[in-house]
Amino acid sequence: MEDILQGPKTVFTILGYPVSESVVNTWIVMVVLIILALIFRRRLELRPGKSQNIAEMLVEGFSGIVTSIMGEANAGFTPFFGTLFLLILLSNILGIFGFRTPTADINITLAYALVTVFSIHFYALKAKGFGYLKGFVQPLFFLLPINIIGELARPVSLSMRLFGNMLGGSVIMALISGAVSLFVPAVASIYFDLFSGILQSFIFTMLSMVFISLAKD
Repeated sequence: MEDILQGPKTVFTILGYPVSESVVNTWIVMVVLIILALIFRRRLELRPGKSQNIAEMLVEGFSGIVTSIMGEANAGFTPFFGTLFLLILLSNILGIFGFRTPTADINITLAYALVTVFSIHFYALKAKGFGYLKGFVQPLFFLLPINIIGELARPVSLSMRLFGNMLGGSVIMALISGAVSLFVPAVASIYFDLFSGILQSFIFTMLSMVFISLAKD
């Protein structure tokens, strides 16, 4: 319990910069995703087997979600949001395997949120040019500070939502594990680590899609 509240431990340092447990666990998730991608890539066949059929169903299903939210013109965002979703999902459920959940660290969730915010402004400028910046002084020029604050609030709200839910789940699991038998924590883990992890990954990704889509239109 105290370890969770104290935050992630420093595993090692690189050139004097500490590398935390959350960063190392995120690297583990990245390695797992890369290995899985290479495995599925090598086994692609014209007559797909069960694993390839499942993978294709997941890709097509997620592609359908992206196009339904962002439109057919933005179908190219499927690889980006698919990767973002899987990265956050595996990070969220890593606690099931005895690792510290990386997304229970505000630094990790803020990094994900900043990627989304950077993408919002990048693709908005790409679609609208510098005319996009006029939106910050509309409908009246003196609203510029308020509009800027609203933009700064996006990474805060995105990161705090994910961080709060995952840290809260970790704290509750620690309390349950220390108070009751093994059976109850195992059942609770299905919700706090698995169900809640999937839900929060989905919410973060959906909000990112909506924000980028609105900025581009």
